Amino acid sequence: MPTYNYKAIDKTGRTAQGQIDAINEVDLEIRLERMGLDLITFNAAQKAAMSFTRKKVSNLDLVMFCFQLEQLTSAGVPLLEGLQDLRTSIENTYFQKIMGALVAEVESGKVLSQALSAYPDVFNEVFVNLVLAGEKTGRLSSVFDNLANTLKWQDELFSQTKRLLAYPLFVMVVVFSAVAFLMIYLVPQMVSFLQNIGQELPLRTKILIAISHSFVNYWWLIISFPISLILGTTAYIKSSDNARYQFDYIKLHLPITGEILHKIIMARFARYFGLMYQTGIPILEAIKTCEKIVANRVIADALSRVHQQINAGDSMSEAFRNAGLFPSLVVRMIKVGESTGALDKALLNVSYFYDRDVNEKMQKMLKLLEPALTVVLGLILAFIMSSVLGPVYDSFSKLKI
Repeated sequence: MPTYNYKAIDKTGRTAQGQIDAINEVDLEIRLERMGLDLITFNAAQKAAMSFTRKKVSNLDLVMFCFQLEQLTSAGVPLLEGLQDLRTSIENTYFQKIMGALVAEVESGKVLSQALSAYPDVFNEVFVNLVLAGEKTGRLSSVFDNLANTLKWQDELFSQTKRLLAYPLFVMVVVFSAVAFLMIYLVPQMVSFLQNIGQELPLRTKILIAISHSFVNYWWLIISFPISLILGTTAYIKSSDNARYQFDYIKLHLPITGEILHKIIMARFARYFGLMYQTGIPILEAIKTCEKIVANRVIADALSRVHQQINAGDSMSEAFRNAGLFPSLVVRMIKVGESTGALDKALLNVSYFYDRDVNEKMQKMLKLLEPALTVVLGLILAFIMSSVLGPVYDSFSKLKI
């Protein structure tokens, strides 16, 4: 189906422009009429230009989508009018195109959750189910408010992780570049001089010369091997369920990062599970949905066992305790939520606790990484300098004697 760039006008006289798929010109005009727009001009979108168009909806786009819909629905603005207003205010062309399709679907009689489900790459299963629950309970504005806060929390967590990884990655690149320069340029120039000294070279100097020789003659292997290893391992993990399970298990049991990852997953699970329970989604259905969003096969299998036990008649706290992968804090708060009837609040408290704990640990790790990586760089340079200058100093000492 071809894509058209259009310029139109709404009932209030405001202009709107964007892109929309249509079979032909007549179909384009009909689709725009369903959206409350009168066509002014249009032209077929060029395929070459479309290849450079951003075909992605960011978390920030979704946060603004949820926030604005929450404000509009709380103010009593009809949903269709709210979607039409959003379509004209969105700057992301790809998202604007999706919004146009959503308006057309709602205009044709579908509910919002049905329209959202046609775009699983943008609106995931949790998002659609929460909107569906909000439509059934009449709490759509509350659902959008909670979704905006959750997506904002997820974006902040992702930003913290990027900040934590950015510095060590930068230092690693600098260290590798410095070592490569020394091994390829400096050390080979010193090798002939060291060999002409005529004395026995120490072991560390021989090791350095061997490493330098490897960099000069096998640089292509040094670069291609780790890349090939990463790509091969990734392909194997994607192709084998057992390999994916083992990889996820290893990630959870790494010395330092494993504990942080476990808490991040628990915070995500508690937040989404509490949010789904709060909007009226049944517990078993919420647990089943959480299996798909934890992004870890080991935790997902544990949730599957929890689902089976609760379905068999066990209490929630007992089922989570028997799974063996949920910390005592999670089990205790679920038990409190069961007894008080405030399971959503208990789970959101768990999410808040783990979120704060993860944030503190990340900040501490970042503060420790800076001096640790500096020390590593210093040790590498000290080894190179001592291996090169040690024999030179020894030879000069013998000449003085």
